[in-house]
Amino acid sequence: MAHPNEDLIRRGYEAFASGDVATLNELFADDIVWHTPGRSPISGDQNGKQSVLEFFGRIGEETGGTFKLDIHDVLANDEHVVVLSGSKGERNGKSLDANVVNIFHLKDGKVTEVWGHADDVYAVDEFWS
Repeated sequence: MAHPNEDLIRRGYEAFASGDVATLNELFADDIVWHTPGRSPISGDQNGKQSVLEFFGRIGEETGGTFKLDIHDVLANDEHVVVLSGSKGERNGKSLDANVVNIFHLKDGKVTEVWGHADDVYAVDEFWS
């Protein structure tokens, strides 16, 4: 039996993959902060639920819907979830194929903060630049 926070985050990844904004809206705290590393145009912090959802929409738009995450494993406890995944996408003749670790902080059944990390942040920056 999976930890409830693992189930919550897996549900979020499924919602992201299908464009289910209503479910994502339900899973995120109003004051969520999403940190994206690097120096590309998408790097930086997204503050608040609306900003994060708009950020997700931008990723979809800029990749023509090709951006995908493939979960390798999920580690969860009462306060944190760590997701190991692969990310792929196409954009402006460039291809992305990177391993990613997302660290989720949760409180009261909501995602409050996310820190993303890529295995090759330079390649990810190049893809988004």
